[in-house]
Amino acid sequence: MTRRILILAVIAACAFGAACKKEATPGPDVWATVNGKDISRAEVEKYFRTRVNPESPAPSQEEALSLKLSILDELVNNEILLERASKMNLIASDAEVEDKFTESKSPYTEDEFQRKLHETGLSVDDLKSDIRRQLSVQKLLNREVVAKISITDQDVTDFYNKNRAQFNVAEPQFHIAQIVVTPHPDPSVHNRKNDKATTDAEAKRKILLLEQHLASGADFGQLAMDFSEDSTAATGGDLGFVPESALNRSDPVLKKTVLSMKAGEVTQPIANQGGYRILKLIARESAGQRELSDPQVQQSVRDMLRNRKEQLLRSAYMVEARDDAHVTNYLARQILESAGKLPASQ
Repeated sequence: MTRRILILAVIAACAFGAACKKEATPGPDVWATVNGKDISRAEVEKYFRTRVNPESPAPSQEEALSLKLSILDELVNNEILLERASKMNLIASDAEVEDKFTESKSPYTEDEFQRKLHETGLSVDDLKSDIRRQLSVQKLLNREVVAKISITDQDVTDFYNKNRAQFNVAEPQFHIAQIVVTPHPDPSVHNRKNDKATTDAEAKRKILLLEQHLASGADFGQLAMDFSEDSTAATGGDLGFVPESALNRSDPVLKKTVLSMKAGEVTQPIANQGGYRILKLIARESAGQRELSDPQVQQSVRDMLRNRKEQLLRSAYMVEARDDAHVTNYLARQILESAGKLPASQ
């Protein structure tokens, strides 16, 4: 009798264990779970709409599902990292979220901002939720990844010695920044003041006013971020290093002006068909080998090595975090089971 009871107990335990291992499939609107938290189809679809250009041809079913899988994977990773940030008390505060929200909204008028919300199907709460997640995850990665990166002088020297040819400049280069004002405003381009000229007379008045600000000692980069009307406004008008051969393809007047400038010099307004621009020559480099003793070479190598290491450590951290999490991707499962199509109920 005792033996019979023992056998029945073992059978029952095995059956119970099998039942526990078999996860109950959630409703059709749950596309993934992360440590017991659902990620819904609606959330994936919401971000999918923001990444599909309504003016382009509609993606095929395969393209759409591939993009949705990618978005879902991003949401899974974000949820994993956000959970870790929460355990470490690194969730962004309301004040931090509001500051970032105000900054991101500042280049737009209220009408433009509301139109963008309408076009993407996102709400203000959606945006603030995204900002909170981004800030919190960045806090986490700063502590767990960035703070652990160390680039030594020997690392810089070793890289330079192995890659010396990369620092041999083939032709003169000019590090240029610009402020652009045009009478034909581009709706896709924004500056911090949301200040745009709409006529040639307005453009001329604006460029002359900016020239006066610069003559009074205003910072070129800040003025560019506030008032420039081209895509470089966000980076203070910085065009980076422009090789002399590229100047040969530009306006002859522009080339002549740049070639005659000294580092730190700012031009008077230059008129062209697109409007007006003011240039600043940040630095000029002659052709030839750049030595490791050059501070710019050292800094560029250090930045490059740091970026490489950060990317590697971020990837490793994400793999480790994902391994520690319990994730089920129901969307991927459904796609596989239906041979590349979602079931009709989806």
